[in-house]
Amino acid sequence: MKAVVLVGGAGTRLRPLTLSVPKQMLPIVERPMIERVLEHLGAYGVDHAVLSLQYLPDAFKDAYPDNLVAGVAISYATEPTPLDTAGAVRFAAESVGIDDTFVVVNGDVLTDLDLGALVAFHRSHGAEGTLRLFPVDDPSRFGVVTTDDDGHVREFIEKPPADEAPSNLINAGTYVLEPSFLERVPLGERVSIERVTFPEMVADGQLYAMADSSYWLDTGTPAAYLQAHFDLLEGKRPGPPCPGAVVGPDGVWRADGGREEGVVRGPSFVGPDASVEAGATVERSVLGSGSAVRARAEVRDSVVMATAVVEAGARVEGAIVGVGARIGAECTLRPGSVIGYGIEVEPGRLVDGERVPG
Repeated sequence: MKAVVLVGGAGTRLRPLTLSVPKQMLPIVERPMIERVLEHLGAYGVDHAVLSLQYLPDAFKDAYPDNLVAGVAISYATEPTPLDTAGAVRFAAESVGIDDTFVVVNGDVLTDLDLGALVAFHRSHGAEGTLRLFPVDDPSRFGVVTTDDDGHVREFIEKPPADEAPSNLINAGTYVLEPSFLERVPLGERVSIERVTFPEMVADGQLYAMADSSYWLDTGTPAAYLQAHFDLLEGKRPGPPCPGAVVGPDGVWRADGGREEGVVRGPSFVGPDASVEAGATVERSVLGSGSAVRARAEVRDSVVMATAVVEAGARVEGAIVGVGARIGAECTLRPGSVIGYGIEVEPGRLVDGERVPG
C-alpha cells in the first residue's frame, strides 16, 4: 500500500527551532519525527510513501539519500507553490501514479492507531474516503466531525467555537482514500481538504469516519513537542529504540566516565557522549548526543538537543534547547522557553517562556 505524508508546513508554532529545520525532522528522543511516523506506517504494510514537500525540502532529501526511511521506500513531491492539503495530496499522488486505495497522514502527528482496522472499516463500508476520529477535551482547534450510527459523516465543521461544537470527535489527520478522490481536486490548484473536499464528499454521501481513542498527539506546539518525548519515556507508547541510556522513573543514573558524575533521575534519556558534571542534576528530561550539563546546573522537564551545553549553575525547566545551543552560566530558562539551533544565551539571563531568537 502507498501513503502520502504531508510534511510541507512551515511549523511556525515551533519557531525558532523550525527556522532552519522542518518540524518533521526535529528529533523525538534522538530520532527524527518523520522516522517514527514512517515506522508506524510500515508496521501496517505501507511499503512506499510519498513525502509532500514545500518548506525546506532539501532537509529530507539530504537526510535520506537512499530514499529509505525506517524500512519504507520514499519518494518526494515538491510543490512549486503551496497547494494546501487537498492540492498537496493530488500533486503527490500524481507524482507516483497512485491508482489503488491509499493512506494520507500528517507528518507531525504521532499515533499508535491500528491502521489495518481503519483500512478494513473503509473497505467494509465501500467508502470513497474514511477518517480516523479522536476524542479531545477542547475541539475548537480542530475539525469536528459528526456521524450517524454506521459511521457515515454528517457534518464536517472546521474549528468551531468550543461552546458550539456538536461533538468532541476531531479529524485526527489519518485518511484512507480511493483514487476517485483525486478527481475531485483540480491538479495544481490550492484546495483545502478540510474546508472544500471533505464537505463535498459529505454532500455526496461518500465520507465515513471511525472513532478510535488509541494514542494520538499533534506535535505542533512546544508543549506538545515536549509531551511527545515524555510519553515515550513514561511508557505511554512504545519507547525509543535509539542509542543511549533510558533511566526508569525510579532509577538514578551515573555515567561510567572514570570520574565523578552528576545525577540523572528518571524517566530520562541520555544520548551517546552526553555528559553530566559533578553536582549537576537532570530530572525527567532528554539529553541529546554530545550534549553537556555543567556543574551545579539543573535540567528538569526539558529537552536539550544534541551538542547543546547548559553551563555551570544554569537552571532549565520545561524548556527546549536546540542543537548546538549554549545556555550561559547562571541562566534561568522557565517553562515554555524555546532556544533555537546554535543560539548562545548570555550568562545570567532570565528567559521567561520566550522564543530565542524571538
